[in-house]
Amino acid sequence: MNAIHDTYWLLAGAAALVLVGIGSSLIARRFGAPLLLVFLVVGMLAGVDGPGGIHFDDIGTTYRIGSLALAVILFDGGLRTRRESFRGVSAPTLLLATVGVVVTAALTSLAARALLGLGPVQALLLGSVVASTDAAAVFFLLRAGGLQLRSRVGATLEIESSANDPVAVLLTTLLAEYLAAPSGVAGSDIVFELALQFGVGALGGALGGFAIAAAMRKLPLSGGLAALFLVAAALFVFGVTGWLHGSAFLAVYFAGVIVGNRNVPGFSHLLSVLDAGTWLCQIAMFLVLGLLATPHTLGPALLPALGVAAFLMVVGRPLAVTLCLAPFGYGKREIGFVAWVGLRGAVGIFLASIPMLMRLPNAQLIFNVAFIVVLASLLVQGWTLGLAARLLDVALPHRDRAVRRVELDLPGSLEREMVGYAVAPGAAILGDASLPGWAQLAMIVRGGEILMPETGGALQGGDYAYLLAPPGRVYRLDWLFAPPEEAREAEREMFGEFSFDADVRLADVAEFYAVPVRAKDAPLTLAEHFARRYEHTVEVGDRVRLGPVSLVARELDDEGVRKVGLKLERLGNVLVRRPWLARLLPKRFVAR
Repeated sequence: MNAIHDTYWLLAGAAALVLVGIGSSLIARRFGAPLLLVFLVVGMLAGVDGPGGIHFDDIGTTYRIGSLALAVILFDGGLRTRRESFRGVSAPTLLLATVGVVVTAALTSLAARALLGLGPVQALLLGSVVASTDAAAVFFLLRAGGLQLRSRVGATLEIESSANDPVAVLLTTLLAEYLAAPSGVAGSDIVFELALQFGVGALGGALGGFAIAAAMRKLPLSGGLAALFLVAAALFVFGVTGWLHGSAFLAVYFAGVIVGNRNVPGFSHLLSVLDAGTWLCQIAMFLVLGLLATPHTLGPALLPALGVAAFLMVVGRPLAVTLCLAPFGYGKREIGFVAWVGLRGAVGIFLASIPMLMRLPNAQLIFNVAFIVVLASLLVQGWTLGLAARLLDVALPHRDRAVRRVELDLPGSLEREMVGYAVAPGAAILGDASLPGWAQLAMIVRGGEILMPETGGALQGGDYAYLLAPPGRVYRLDWLFAPPEEAREAEREMFGEFSFDADVRLADVAEFYAVPVRAKDAPLTLAEHFARRYEHTVEVGDRVRLGPVSLVARELDDEGVRKVGLKLERLGNVLVRRPWLARLLPKRFVAR
């Protein structure tokens, strides 16, 4: 009977911690406090040194809970990463996620040696533990705070924070194994292990992602069961890849990216269901890590750890970011913000549990320092996230009302889904803009009455429009129905900064923007080039890539493309380096 009552008490206590954390977060939001910090503090207060007095020191359980939670969070982050986000930022972002982590770890180890007196390998181990940007912290602090970043900065942060975790895990485990091995580990073994981890991780994520997407399309799953299948399949990919000595964290994120960019039925609904699960994983991870911490042991390491945290925030991370992003044309403000948002979170504390699990020398000191570094990062960087974005001018204007759409999966159809929009007064769809050919207006709700397109006439402000569209293209409709002030940014993101008539010759565009064009295509107008490229089936939003820029079909008429947008895709373009040239463009190049 005691075991039964203990079970009830355990479940009630766990639920109470979550409820207290949620309640505290509502209060903390008024003061701009990072929500993740609240749950970490709640866990500490419930721990052995707090009013809760719970004695928890199970490192193995902590590692398992952290692995599970981080896998779900990374998979969810991958699902929300659009393929378009990689355009123009893939090279600098991957460099920052790999070389940047190594550089950060190496620089931080210098501070650790000077302030803590650790040996070279132990100091590098500590540097590796706190080197990676926490994807969970970045995802949640950006989204929970409603902060909208400029596309290049936002894509760089989200992709880097997800892709650098595998590198930090690899560095930490390899260094821990080196310290644990009586005779050390050979350099060739380390190179082989790195290749194996990345190779198997990428392959496992790719195979798993395509398999999950195919299964979701074919299996008759619905509602919560589909979301449960999605999470279970992701954890299966995570576990199998890790068992095969691949990077499980890389695999699960990669699988999420692939699934998120495939035509999965009811994808929007799946994301809304997964939100709750991801929040639960995040809360559980921070609560357990807070319980594991013992504040009375942090005192001796407090000042040196704060020194390491300050060095990491002011020197280590900024230097690594500058080295990786400056060669790709990132501006000082962009580099400054990416450097400042090197948020440390639960991943650092989670990695610090590995030396403790392996019972390495100074493992408790490494854990305590990592814990303090995470607290300092959440307090200083997390609390000033919005302020830094505004000061460095990388935040988009705040949107009081984001474009909201309702997506409904159509049973038996994988090519189309029903999507509904509230038609805002002044929306582009009420003016000259028209629906692309792949979207079909199916129904209008006006004044509580359901009207068919042939009887409802032209759309009006305040209508609710329901359309049939391919799932992978639905987001391209957002700008058509949004209020004018919100639509401008979405329109710019889709069509680029400049637009001009389609009767401009390709040779003129190539000469002005210094882009490569084949000699036989040079005499063609842009309209003719699009018609040839798409065999006369061109639609709004279709693109033609010309080196560092993309030409986007902006407006159509009966004869084909009428206006074309120009979107800068690569950072080395002349207009990025010298934006004043945009003011010298001939009028035909800037027609709106």
